[in-house]
Amino acid sequence: MSETLIFEIAPAGVKQRLAAGEKLFLIDVREPEEHDFSRLEGSKLVPMGTVSTEINHLQNLAEEGTLIMYCHHGIRSARVVEWLRSQGIENCQNLAGGIDRWSLDIDPLVPRY
Repeated sequence: MSETLIFEIAPAGVKQRLAAGEKLFLIDVREPEEHDFSRLEGSKLVPMGTVSTEINHLQNLAEEGTLIMYCHHGIRSARVVEWLRSQGIENCQNLAGGIDRWSLDIDPLVPRY
């Protein structure tokens, strides 16, 4: 990838890119019980505490498309994006406001907590 992506992307931007058919991987870095309660359709669960052990898997996904990392409000996922980028995985972005903002801005059927 020749150009670094902006660090954070709004839910509307993710929705637009998905609708355009762009290859995006929605990565949920919350805990399993949070994912069980509320999640974005098609997302993959990689809890924050397991990201370092899943780095090879995430690197492989990032070679195929952009990783969109999310959590509840975007704080944990921002830390994950910072760490991934420090490890050389640049093809990742943080979902601004997390799943909570997605529910408010895009899909009110996604449960809020």
